[in-house]
Amino acid sequence: MIRCLALASILLGLCGAAQAAPDAERIYLDNCASCHGANRMGGTGPALIPDTLSRLRGDSLLKTISEGRVQTQMPAFSGTLSKEDIAAVADYVNRPLDAVPAWTQEDISASLSLSEAYKASDHPVFKSDPLNLFVVVETGDHHVSVLDGDTFERLDRFATPFAVHGGPKFSPDGRFVFIMSRDGWVQKYDLWALQEVGRVRAGLNSRNIAMSKDGKWLAVANYLPHTLTILSTADLKVEKIFEVADAKGATSRVSAVYQAPTRDSFILALKDVPEIWEIATNPNAEPVFEGFVHSHEKGMQEALASSSGLFARRRIPTSQPLDDFFFDPDYRNLIGAARDGGKAVVVNLIVGREIAELALPGMPHLGSGISWMRDGRRVMATPHLKEGVISIIDVETWKLVSTIKTEGPGFFLRSHEASPYVWADAFFGRDKNAMHIIDKQSLEIVQTLRPAPGATVAHVEFDRYGRYALVSVWEDQGAVIVYDAKTLAEIKRIPMRKPSGKYNVYNKITFSEGTSH
Repeated sequence: MIRCLALASILLGLCGAAQAAPDAERIYLDNCASCHGANRMGGTGPALIPDTLSRLRGDSLLKTISEGRVQTQMPAFSGTLSKEDIAAVADYVNRPLDAVPAWTQEDISASLSLSEAYKASDHPVFKSDPLNLFVVVETGDHHVSVLDGDTFERLDRFATPFAVHGGPKFSPDGRFVFIMSRDGWVQKYDLWALQEVGRVRAGLNSRNIAMSKDGKWLAVANYLPHTLTILSTADLKVEKIFEVADAKGATSRVSAVYQAPTRDSFILALKDVPEIWEIATNPNAEPVFEGFVHSHEKGMQEALASSSGLFARRRIPTSQPLDDFFFDPDYRNLIGAARDGGKAVVVNLIVGREIAELALPGMPHLGSGISWMRDGRRVMATPHLKEGVISIIDVETWKLVSTIKTEGPGFFLRSHEASPYVWADAFFGRDKNAMHIIDKQSLEIVQTLRPAPGATVAHVEFDRYGRYALVSVWEDQGAVIVYDAKTLAEIKRIPMRKPSGKYNVYNKITFSEGTSH
């Protein structure tokens, strides 16, 4: 009898253990923390807290964890975690933090670190063309390589903050490059001296950066906190912090910030509220009136300006929040879309309202859009993150001209004024090795390069003259492949640690046709 009772007790204990709830925190630390941070505040991936998961509720979040996200590097966990484990970790990331750390101007200032070893040089310390350098981000070990754009020799390789995100930005003269990490660090590097100048943490979870037309200001788009931070490029000190909220006070993450050079301003996409912002970078910017302006008497205006001059803010309402957008060449219009929507909208920046709407299913990646002249008309192209299609749009009529079928959903498009081709990857397709070469006039794929079987091949950048095209083998033990842009012959392979973006100084500072912001 005693034996039976003891056995029953053991069995009950085992049953209880079997039915114990999964250890959600442990599951998160083992599977998610390497990308999203042990404190859930972000790393290579975004922060995982309720503030950043507003569009991933219930089944959507479970599906994302189970199946991954095609438009990101988020893997599928259905093969390694049980349904119970997935449900537990979904509940865990939806729990509010005990306290979301504030990140004030004082915090930013306290994080500023200038390199004591830095010595400025009034001329480049190398013989290479300083405007034909490439900055190559190597995410495999968090470094950047500086390449000579003529010989493709490596001039320097330096460490960056963890998880560089968004494209680096250059000062207008091409001397300095500014690099941002996903966790909000901004690094300043002197390309002439080949030395780091310093770094500062401008946010806790950040999206991208933009350089002002005069090179004096750097805008940092933040997911957390809900702010836009303006830094002085001279000393990395805070000039201004915008608390990002709509007219009713609803706060928002900043999806993206870009320079609009002809308008001498920054343009912001807000992820959570249906507005875009324009921030003046001209000290003599006209006053901004948030409402109708009427004058009953000459020289007397009924309305009062909300702001004017440097950093004057203009709100432009939209029908939906926008994740990203593309500008036409004269920056009169932008075309923007939400990644989970099926349409794009065209906003005229002169009048400040939507003027057209386009059906663009398949999650267009407008931030990678490019434009060129075809048959006497300007067209733009955008890849789609959920389907193997490139959409071609007439930027005068805003009508869909054509679609190009590819071997899988792509992430990047690139070209150059001197090139007759568009280069398009299949980043999210089954055959990630495919790189399509598309004729700009016929809109036909004339060749598909497959330089690294089984590997991901992505992101193209040209040298300043359009003679060479550089392609990334996006693997930890990867490479940058140099192609002759006319013959498409391979010229050189440079071993790299998971090279992602490559950025040519001249193309970026001149806003060369075929490159992105």
